[in-house]
Amino acid sequence: QVRLVESGGGSVQAGGSLRLSCAASVASGYTYSNYFLAWFRQAPGKEREGVAAIDSDGRTKYADSVKGRFTIDRDNAKNTLSLQMDSLKTEDTAMYYCAAGSRRLLDLSLFNQRQYNYWGQGTQVTVSS
Repeated sequence: QVRLVESGGGSVQAGGSLRLSCAASVASGYTYSNYFLAWFRQAPGKEREGVAAIDSDGRTKYADSVKGRFTIDRDNAKNTLSLQMDSLKTEDTAMYYCAAGSRRLLDLSLFNQRQYNYWGQGTQVTVSS
């Protein structure tokens, strides 16, 4: 139903900024604005973790490690999701994935991967000191 393609990753020095984008292709009969969305990341040797999420009403959730530095936003008219990343740290280095879910599992956190049935292929972010 949904195809997700991330872009915007790259290499940056600590303290710098990057903006990730996720473009969605939605099958006919489905509405992008009804999906809840998130950014996850996975560093080498570590588990995938939730970074930021936004529901269909625009309410947001952030991991403690990125609060005040990252901003998630969605544009339902353009079927896009973005992640503005400021004050980047070396520990932000990871592959970043966008994800979309259609049915909330209310007993699970928005950062639980089981909430999401659609995933992008990822975009690499590397922060150097």
